[in-house]
Amino acid sequence: MVSYVIVSLFRHFQRKGKVLNMFARSQQEHLIVSSMLYKPSIKRRRTGTLSVRVSPINPLKALVSFGPVTVQAALGKGGVTAFKREGDGGTPRAAMRVLSGFRKGGMLTPDGSGLPLRRVGSKDGWCDAPGHAAYNRHVRLPVAASHETLVRDDVLYDFGFVLDWNIRSRRRGLGSAIFLHVAKPGYPPTQGCIALKRRDMLRLMPLLKRGTMVRVE
Repeated sequence: MVSYVIVSLFRHFQRKGKVLNMFARSQQEHLIVSSMLYKPSIKRRRTGTLSVRVSPINPLKALVSFGPVTVQAALGKGGVTAFKREGDGGTPRAAMRVLSGFRKGGMLTPDGSGLPLRRVGSKDGWCDAPGHAAYNRHVRLPVAASHETLVRDDVLYDFGFVLDWNIRSRRRGLGSAIFLHVAKPGYPPTQGCIALKRRDMLRLMPLLKRGTMVRVE
């Protein structure tokens, strides 16, 4: 049994943040005290932050920076907004984590992505109907509620990353389908997403991981 003195010393030195093992009078006491003092270190995976800064020249475009890489991007046709609503075309002014990613099925282009990408097909969609139970969620098509398909004839959804806007903490009408995806030539405005040139997306994709922060400023 650990003596009263050892327990008292343990409590004293625990408050002071000091090592107590030197006071243990037996191997048993040493092991008990060591286990009580031991606090395993928690290694947190570094995921980084992708910064999106609105262009001072054009409010519908931005500079996207991740470490030493800086590229141009298109923003929503409603500009950047702190009061995002469904259908307003605005890009949320927010810090949003990357939750998942997808790519067009059937493409052979290697992506080197930092997280697994789901291959989407003609039956993959995203619900944008605020009153539906699957609002701002991936859905299997066909579905009666308003939605967009994740397979397109253009390049927009060749590669896409789902950002945590109104997903983990979801509220009706606060916006849906906020992605980081490929831009059309010339960077025309999006419906609220952040869009990069395909070549730039391929450069950044290896740096993107689940939990990477996308900060729109």
